Amino acid sequence: MYYFAKDIARILNGTLQGTGNPDAVIRHLLIDSRSLASAETSLFFALKGERHDGHKFIADAYKKRVRNFVVSELPSPVEAFPDANFILVKDTLTALQQICVNHRKKFNIPVLGITGSNGKTIVKEWLYQLMQEDKNVVRSPKSYNSQVGVPLSVWLMSEENNLAIFEAGISRPDEMEKLEPIISPSVGLITNIGQAHDENFLNSKQKIREKLKLFIHASALIFNRDNLELNDEIVGNSVMKKLNLFTWSRKSKANLQIGKVTKEGNETELQGIYNNEFIRIRIPFIDEASIENAIHCWAVMLFLGYPNKAIADRMPRLSPVAMRLELKEGINNCSIINDSYNSDLGSLAIALDFLNQQKQHPKRTLVLSDILQSGKNENELYMEVANLVKEKGVSRIIGIGEAISRQEKQFSGEKSFFKTTDDFLSHYNANLFNNETVLLKGARAFGFERISLVLQQKAHETVLEINFNALVHNLNYYRSKLAPGTKIMAMVKAFSYGSGGFEIANILQYHHVDYLAVAYPDEGIELRKAGITLPIMVMNPEEPSYDAMIKHDLEPEIFSFRVLKLFEDAVKRGLTPALSKGEGAKYPIHVKLDTGMHRLGFEEKEVNELAVRIGNSKFLEVRSVFSHLAGSDEQVHDGFTRSQIKKFGEMSEVICSRFSYPIYRHILNSAGIVRFPGAQFEMVRLGIGLYGIGVNESEQPHLKNVSTLKTTISQIKNISAKESIGYSRKFIAQKDMRIATVPIGYADGLSRRLSNGKGKMIIKGAKAPIVGNVCMDMCMLDVSAIQCAEGDEVIVFGEPYSIDLLAKDMDTISYEVFTGISRRVKRVYFHE
Repeated sequence: MYYFAKDIARILNGTLQGTGNPDAVIRHLLIDSRSLASAETSLFFALKGERHDGHKFIADAYKKRVRNFVVSELPSPVEAFPDANFILVKDTLTALQQICVNHRKKFNIPVLGITGSNGKTIVKEWLYQLMQEDKNVVRSPKSYNSQVGVPLSVWLMSEENNLAIFEAGISRPDEMEKLEPIISPSVGLITNIGQAHDENFLNSKQKIREKLKLFIHASALIFNRDNLELNDEIVGNSVMKKLNLFTWSRKSKANLQIGKVTKEGNETELQGIYNNEFIRIRIPFIDEASIENAIHCWAVMLFLGYPNKAIADRMPRLSPVAMRLELKEGINNCSIINDSYNSDLGSLAIALDFLNQQKQHPKRTLVLSDILQSGKNENELYMEVANLVKEKGVSRIIGIGEAISRQEKQFSGEKSFFKTTDDFLSHYNANLFNNETVLLKGARAFGFERISLVLQQKAHETVLEINFNALVHNLNYYRSKLAPGTKIMAMVKAFSYGSGGFEIANILQYHHVDYLAVAYPDEGIELRKAGITLPIMVMNPEEPSYDAMIKHDLEPEIFSFRVLKLFEDAVKRGLTPALSKGEGAKYPIHVKLDTGMHRLGFEEKEVNELAVRIGNSKFLEVRSVFSHLAGSDEQVHDGFTRSQIKKFGEMSEVICSRFSYPIYRHILNSAGIVRFPGAQFEMVRLGIGLYGIGVNESEQPHLKNVSTLKTTISQIKNISAKESIGYSRKFIAQKDMRIATVPIGYADGLSRRLSNGKGKMIIKGAKAPIVGNVCMDMCMLDVSAIQCAEGDEVIVFGEPYSIDLLAKDMDTISYEVFTGISRRVKRVYFHE
């Protein structure tokens, strides 16, 4: 769906000025000139706030080819922007909301509006996960629930959608009145009422009444009636009680009556009664917040008419929703989690859960500021905090702030308190933190970024940013391609394709992959020492490391009779007396078959003997049988790939038929998952696709960029014509030019093949060619046409210049670029 610029002006009662085309097509709304997708069809709203003015970025947006603007004041001189449309309005935020109210009116589909103090984003994302297979769902991106986020979300509605899910958040009275006509929900859901933003309301009753304004024109409302204050406000509200009220409860009569809740391992079974029938679901979570969020989803789906069998089938596939957290390597072998986004109790609990996910260190320290937005009595608040810290198994707490310092006695165990961040930093010494995971959880006012800067591992200015959200997205994309029950073995060899070791393995473990695979034993041992408990296959087991592999429960790839004999002997040496006699469990191995790759593996003529020898072994059992495809990513080799798959099926059947226990078979890699879905067998191996590299151009848009390599400008120089740049004087300036030196070289993984114009980097959205030879620790860029300064950010590869494009410039493949990034380049991990 699109609009013309003149139509937008009419809808907004604005004045269309400038020399642009009044019939210019508008498809996208833009509020940040840095977040540009399609300039020609974007409409830039110059929003004004307390600390920003979008009018200052009109010139930047114009340089990026944006030609349509909504403004409350015209740029001066307007003639400096030829071919641009300026729609002049009184208030640009009101205009943004107004255009989206108009857009919303064009659709007559069910719209679910969600509000509440906590859980909005998770419930929204889970409902999307649960209903996406039979509904075309449009939903709020991330946590877009503000006065700006809501209209941007609603603008995403299109003719293809048959269900919309939008969340709305407020922090003060009268805000919901502006959001209600934008969302105009037909069905409402209120998750819960917590302490967030209590300071801006007279009391919790006022906050409930404000939130309920979202549903004044809805036809139905879903809520948990166990919140008595919420229940009383709804049934006592003359507008709300006229709605079709759908309730759930653990304590009293409701449409969905929750019964027994049973936690088993990492799963929870929920039993309930609906329409006088006994029903149940199972979810892959055990924390109370997830249980409550899942019940909300259960209630919504029942209300929408889903049979419980369908709901019960889908609930176990729920995956965690990412959080706003940053994980980086710290001093003295520490891991630092930085979370200064907000400081309420709910987000603290989430952050502490993420802290507990980190298994690399037994000691866990929380650095916590005053909690500013609770609305609670100070004593009660920090009693709750102290109990939460104790429940989450925090080893040590460092409190910063006057309020938390006054409540020092509430906390037990190792502790220290400081009135201010400056006070803490003045007492800081380098030995304060050692071999531990440190969570920095502070309100923005406390400036915890200064503490983060002190604690992070010192490194040069080149960093590799890894986006956990993108990694999880890619994992779920490939999961969506798999048949039910198909397992995933994630490849984390070669330092997880350069992205990190235990950090990547830990997030994959958290998101329930079934197996990990490493290249060499020391990689697996490192993961075990970091607390990774998933089964790990070692693809290149080395004889000197067999004993260490057994000690750390690492499972070998067996590709020859020699390796089979050597490893069997090692297992026999390492077993207890009872097991050494063949009494009890056997050690799992993974059998590699050569179906045409001709690298490692048993050949077809050896398979019968192999099955017999393993069958006669008292010490070994086959966990999986697998092979490698030689050309699954290239259509020209499809015939050969199919012959490999056929041969693998026949060879693996010979082995599997000899044993009474289940054996996993796997031959598909990332490309194979997409291109040969009929050959999934019991398991697939997910490698490069996990890190955002698709098999072809049609698949690439479905994946997200995981890694961004960044550096900064160290120095800028003016070079005269005929002067040389770099070693061996390989580059001679043909004219006067301006160059920037950046601190990245071939010791960091930047290939010398990119020298002298072959490679490029991105500065302020523009391409800066590499000039001269790439040096060991730095290189030079031509920035003659770029307005930049020393200290500015430089993108080596990432969203604007993909690693695929960089690999093409190097005449190589993405694998080599990923794995070539030096360990001295600091890795920083983001988890929203």
